[in-house]
Amino acid sequence: MIYLKSVLAGFQIFTPAKGLPVLKLRAGIITVCIWMLAAAAPAVSCTVSIQVGNVTIGRTLKGVEIPIDMVAGADLIVRVTAVGYATVPAEPRRTMLDPNATVRFRIEEVVKGAYTEKELILPGGLSDVDDYNERGVPYDFVRPAGRSGDCVASWYRSQAQFLLVLKRNAKSEYSARWYPLGPTNEQLRSAEDPWLLWVRERVARR
Repeated sequence: MIYLKSVLAGFQIFTPAKGLPVLKLRAGIITVCIWMLAAAAPAVSCTVSIQVGNVTIGRTLKGVEIPIDMVAGADLIVRVTAVGYATVPAEPRRTMLDPNATVRFRIEEVVKGAYTEKELILPGGLSDVDDYNERGVPYDFVRPAGRSGDCVASWYRSQAQFLLVLKRNAKSEYSARWYPLGPTNEQLRSAEDPWLLWVRERVARR
């Protein structure tokens, strides 16, 4: 928690004996308790849930059940190369992701589904840092860049390859943001990456 002592717009913030921050009008009419998260915490908390029709339910799968379920539910799985920005962020060098930025991917292989275009565009940002998943294959958890904030890895190393496990959203657009904390856009080390081989094998079973 953060405890602040300042005067803002006619409100006085002070800390009582028990350590609870209280926001109080100078006139002494209204007292409001304020609870604050650490400054680095995201504005929106990360929740693990899935959408079933009009109902959102918590995900209870564990271990290998997670990638099996994710691959089965995906509408499109493609191996791609992040080639550049489709929509350049307003401040390309900043560390915070621009919500309007989009990345252009070149299609290298269609693993599941039907896709005839040569490119695909998704929301995200480009970086010059690798972000490999250090967990064992099959992955049951997102790579490091997606382990905070909104549960999705949104940064892609420029010119690196990724395996995108996508689903159509309400706008009929392919999205990687459909399986919170799932490995929907993992960086690959090669065209024979163990994660890619595992996903190919799962798709071939169906």
